[in-house]
Amino acid sequence: MRDRLHRRGWTAACAAALLLLLQALPASAQPPYAKWGRLAIEQTMKTYPQAEIVDYLHVGRTSKTPATWEETFKLLLREGGRTWAVLVRIEFDKRTETVIAIRLEETR
Repeated sequence: MRDRLHRRGWTAACAAALLLLLQALPASAQPPYAKWGRLAIEQTMKTYPQAEIVDYLHVGRTSKTPATWEETFKLLLREGGRTWAVLVRIEFDKRTETVIAIRLEETR
C-alpha cells in the first residue's frame, strides 16, 4: 500500500513537472502544439488517475474539416503490471482555437 501511494505521488509529481516545463518555456520556444499537449496530459490524468504517464509523443496535426484542426498525441501509461498506450485526439476550431471534441482511445 505504501509503495502504491508513493508511486501515485511520484506520478503526479512527474506529470506536474512536465506541465510546468511546458508552461515555463517562452511562447516563442514552445512548439505550436504545446497547449494542446498540456490539455492531452490533463485529460489523460483525469481519465486514468491511478496510472503513471511514462512517455509522451506528438503524433501530428491534421485538417479535420475546412474549419477545424485535430492534434493527436500518444501517451504511454503504466499501472501495476499493465502498460498501455492512449491516443488523445483534440479537435478545435482553426480560427478561434475553441475545443470541439476530445477523444481518448486505448491502443497498443
